[in-house]
Amino acid sequence: MIEPFWRRPFYAVVCCTLIIALTFGVRQTFGLFMVPISEGLGWGREAFSIAIATQNLMIGLSAPFFGAAADKWGAVKVVTGATALYAMATYLISHSTTPDTMLASAGFMAGFALGGCGLPLLLSIVGRVAPEQRRTAWLGIVTAGATMGQLIMVPATQQLIAGYGWVNAVFILSVLTATAIPLAMSLSAVGTGAADRRAPQSLTAALKEARGHSGFILLVLGFFVCGLQVQFINTHLPAYLTDKGVSAEIAASAIATIGLFNMAGIWISGWLGGKFRMKYLLSYIYLGRAVIIFAFISLPISEISILIFAASIGLLWLATVPLTSGIVARVFGTRYMATLYGIVFMSHQIGSFIGVWLGGHLYDTTGSYQIAWWVAIMFGVIAAVLHWPIKDAPLDRLSEQGA
Repeated sequence: MIEPFWRRPFYAVVCCTLIIALTFGVRQTFGLFMVPISEGLGWGREAFSIAIATQNLMIGLSAPFFGAAADKWGAVKVVTGATALYAMATYLISHSTTPDTMLASAGFMAGFALGGCGLPLLLSIVGRVAPEQRRTAWLGIVTAGATMGQLIMVPATQQLIAGYGWVNAVFILSVLTATAIPLAMSLSAVGTGAADRRAPQSLTAALKEARGHSGFILLVLGFFVCGLQVQFINTHLPAYLTDKGVSAEIAASAIATIGLFNMAGIWISGWLGGKFRMKYLLSYIYLGRAVIIFAFISLPISEISILIFAASIGLLWLATVPLTSGIVARVFGTRYMATLYGIVFMSHQIGSFIGVWLGGHLYDTTGSYQIAWWVAIMFGVIAAVLHWPIKDAPLDRLSEQGA
């Protein structure tokens, strides 16, 4: 008897790809609401900025707790509950008329929920059901789903804002997010498999080992910069361009262009990581970001310069992810990959918080994003320097265990 499609392992890939496209896609639209919400409710930009900054911070802080819950009660149940909570949080954003209620809905509630329905848990579901020889390819499909969601949701949301106003646009996004709930529930027909527990090392020992490894500390610091740069640009670029007299449609197209070229950047980065030292590639990526940002703010703004910037920064957007996670796996092995990379990811989200909040704060203080752009450039150079001396050789215990 032929097994139904929804019970086959590849169904998990289809579902998780659609879920991340919806949840991540909606998350990437929030920068488009900066101007309409701030002007419509009579706030400065710092108020909405700190809500989105808090959201990024909560994603990083909640992810480890959702991971522990998934180990105890099952990843499918956790993803389903978190997706429902995220849909509710998005709905509440449309009813948030004060900075405090916006902070609660868009910041704490949405950020907490995203920690449980984002890439970490979705990738864990796919990773456990995937055949070993296809695991990397399947994980890549799900990761690309995040960018696919960004490409579709950003321009569509801009049209919703223009046609129906920001309140109705957010409500529609909450309905779209809710469609991911039955998708998450249907994953229970596939199952999540069992984690590989062959390695003898304990979690406590792994954490102690990483804490004492200088390369791990440098990775944590470097990924902080990635979060700062990426989320500052994603949240504040539309408003920055609007201030320069650029139409909202072109600003939204810039974010979508970043997403399009990000897909190519991730693939190229992963391919190069198998041929060259990953730490050096990371240094070049961060230095490249600094150069691209400097050129963008130094040259006159035009449709062509905006698209060139979006395409260039898009190639380097999430190109750090396969390389950073790859170094963690190479140095420490894969037994506690989720935990160790989760710590690095938390640093990324702290950087996201700083980047989003600082952009709004500096704008409200100085009336310009100029200083914020220079901060992003400075940290890019620092990150390039930090990654160069990383000790990226596998630990001795891996060769002793035959890993």
